Amino acid sequence: MDDWQQGKVVEIKITDLSDTGDGVGRKQERVVFVPDTVPGDSVVVRLTNVKHQYAHGKIQKLIKSSPQRVRPSCIVADKCGGCQWQHIHYNYQLKAKQNQVVQALGRIGCFRGISIDPILAAPSPLNYRNKVTYSLGLSTTGGIQAGYYQKGSHKLINLNQCPVQDSRLNHFLAEIKKDIQRRNWKVYDEKLHQGQIRHLSLRIGRRTGEVLLTLVVKDENISGIVEQAQEWLDHYPLLVGVMLNMNGNRTNTIFGKETHCIAGMPYLLEKFAGLEFQIKGSTFFQVYTETAEALVEVIKSELKLKGSEVLVDTYCGIGTLTLPLAKKVWQITGLEVQAEAVAQATLNAKNNGIQNASFYVGAVETILPKIHLQPDIVLLDPPRKGCDIAVIESLRQSKPKRIVYLSCKVSTLARDLKLLCHDGMYTITRIQPADFFPQTSHVEVAAFLSCST
Repeated sequence: MDDWQQGKVVEIKITDLSDTGDGVGRKQERVVFVPDTVPGDSVVVRLTNVKHQYAHGKIQKLIKSSPQRVRPSCIVADKCGGCQWQHIHYNYQLKAKQNQVVQALGRIGCFRGISIDPILAAPSPLNYRNKVTYSLGLSTTGGIQAGYYQKGSHKLINLNQCPVQDSRLNHFLAEIKKDIQRRNWKVYDEKLHQGQIRHLSLRIGRRTGEVLLTLVVKDENISGIVEQAQEWLDHYPLLVGVMLNMNGNRTNTIFGKETHCIAGMPYLLEKFAGLEFQIKGSTFFQVYTETAEALVEVIKSELKLKGSEVLVDTYCGIGTLTLPLAKKVWQITGLEVQAEAVAQATLNAKNNGIQNASFYVGAVETILPKIHLQPDIVLLDPPRKGCDIAVIESLRQSKPKRIVYLSCKVSTLARDLKLLCHDGMYTITRIQPADFFPQTSHVEVAAFLSCST
């Protein structure tokens, strides 16, 4: 009898983890992806979304528990879409991420037998996120809810605390919801494109404790918002600023392009890699401060900078990696498509007394071929989609002596490394994974390349 039909209930053993975080098992030589499972689990699964060679399944019963299974720290971990791996022992999470890097470099990049350093473990697998952004909604009784959407659905899982975010942010969440309710502000309904308040975002300086609160709203017409913002500043000692971010579009994108400070400061201060940074509410900044610092130290150590180098930092953001390296080189240039980030990077350089750093606004694929520099080192830190092919071609033409490629998606890293190294022009000298996102399947990787020609 063929059990390979949608809705069928089958028993399988989980043997692996996919790069999206699901457990992987097999039935009749076909692959089944099952969320909330661990290698070593024996489970009863109901098949969903059945294809010819694979299916997705939903766990119905845990027959035998894996030795790597642990009790989640969050009571809604099996429902909330914020984490995938709270039910997996942290040491095994690290092992799975290490294997994810090995598999992608071998399968996609065709790099065989390449040495990969042991992954940099996070100092703590919980209470680490320095920024959280919650969707807002209404309960069936009209109460304000804030949380993440259940995986694969549009059902909002209400939270009053989160064990993954910095614990100093927890007391904000429940209280801010009460204030929104008390003010009778209308939560945005994306189907009707009505209502005002879309998202609540909180950011904290891990070293300074300073907090920014940002409300993402459809427009600024919110009764009593200035008075409420001042109340929040008076009530929360760590809070330094309250922002309104305007997003009036029908979109899944969280932040709009325009942000106004309505009380306090428009930024928080954070200490990172021995420097002081001004960081705004919608600015990109690595979510795990301490692991990011550890990776900066790896980069410094591996490059063995002598002070005479010319370095170009592409996708530089606010200078998170540019500025810690600036005092180690002769000249450093940052490229970034977002003008506001470049303005922050320039200000952060000035505030830290760094005079050998310059920044340019524009798409990296457009600017990199045009800058009149022959860099010794190029630092790549692209978004998840990886580098535009024009960036790869520009690097192969200019032939910097060394390239450091930081990636938050190992599949696109493997693809781009293959393009850089396929004919022997570049050789990989080191691969260093790092865990920036405990309790999830995401892994950060630093690849070090040396020009061979």
